Amino acid sequence: SYGGDRPDLRFDLKLAEVTDWAKGSEFKVFQNADHVRVLVVPGGHEWSRKVIEEEFEDAAKRAHAKGLAWMKYVDGNFDGGISKFFTPEQLDALRNSQNISENSILFFSADNWEVSCKALGAVREMVGDKLNLKDPNLIAWAWIVDFPMFEWDDKNNKVDFGHNPFSMPQGGMDALTNQDPLTILADQYDIIANGLELSSGAVRNKDPEIMYKAFEIAGYDKAAVDAKFGHMIDAFEYGAPPHCGFAPGIERLVMLLTGEPSIRSVMAFPKNQKAEEPMMGSPAFVDDVQLKELSLKIDIHK
Repeated sequence: SYGGDRPDLRFDLKLAEVTDWAKGSEFKVFQNADHVRVLVVPGGHEWSRKVIEEEFEDAAKRAHAKGLAWMKYVDGNFDGGISKFFTPEQLDALRNSQNISENSILFFSADNWEVSCKALGAVREMVGDKLNLKDPNLIAWAWIVDFPMFEWDDKNNKVDFGHNPFSMPQGGMDALTNQDPLTILADQYDIIANGLELSSGAVRNKDPEIMYKAFEIAGYDKAAVDAKFGHMIDAFEYGAPPHCGFAPGIERLVMLLTGEPSIRSVMAFPKNQKAEEPMMGSPAFVDDVQLKELSLKIDIHK
């Protein structure tokens, strides 16, 4: 609905799936796309083509979209952008299904499920800034749950872990054995405030057999798991109790509460643009005596 897993809920603009409607158009981009989504923005009718193409479309492309389609609804008519590819009946159907009001602009993203979401999610964030929809005095919290345990890796043409490979799959061994891996959800959760991830955590997978099975689905055999994570498996064999938790981002929370625009403003000793820490003078030269104490040797390949 919001185009990502870190939504800013201070404003309630939502994405809508319009794939079935879009397939009936003469616009080939929509005809060939797996998913078509729309973001209806009341009050955005005054944005020029230059702003749309140089700012909003750029934001969508940075989220891996190939482009950003649009049209406006002004004085009871759809105009501009891709409106010419639709019949009046099709446009009326869209207006009624999405409750489109006067002086609105509609942004469309057509791609696979992930890109069509993230592209409009990036556009949504920019809309919030341009229309001053983000109340600086409001903190809007959200729990994000039901992350996918696995996802499809296009590059390697295989199933891989979606986020944390050590979290417990919802449904345990039964889910891993009987469900399509891409439908399995993980016991993972994030805390979001105003679009910032303030904490992330999970219920730990403490059962070695469930862990072996999860890694097997992702393409790792038992020997590979033992080689990389044998110390953890050995510990769990002694009967680890159920446990979970999360890691809060204290600096991000302080930044949010103080209204600072940059996390560097609330860090005690932030690094500069050269990745140097001026207070301690790091990184610093390490002499041979220190390297010997740590059993380290520097070998620079030229």
